[in-house]
Amino acid sequence: MPDRVVIDKSGANLAGLQCVNVILKFTNSGNTIKILQVKYLNNIMEQDHRFIKRITRPMLGFKALHSADATLAGIETAHMIRKGQLDAIGLTAFQQFGALAA
Repeated sequence: MPDRVVIDKSGANLAGLQCVNVILKFTNSGNTIKILQVKYLNNIMEQDHRFIKRITRPMLGFKALHSADATLAGIETAHMIRKGQLDAIGLTAFQQFGALAA
């Protein structure tokens, strides 16, 4: 769980994080997340999501929310495996993906 999050001036991100903070506060499950709204500090995060735009732009769009969710989750998981962000030591990318699928 992050202790702070840097977002741009987007209202949707702010509203979502505020909802998470309300849930954390009422359930006493941890410290609330400090929200930093700075225009340019989240460029690294936005650049990390460029690959999703590159892959999904040629698609014709999603007709259902559950199919969009499953497709985007798979794309992000494959990208995380490629970047080495999962804790599977000594496994190839194919083996890591297979372990997640099983």
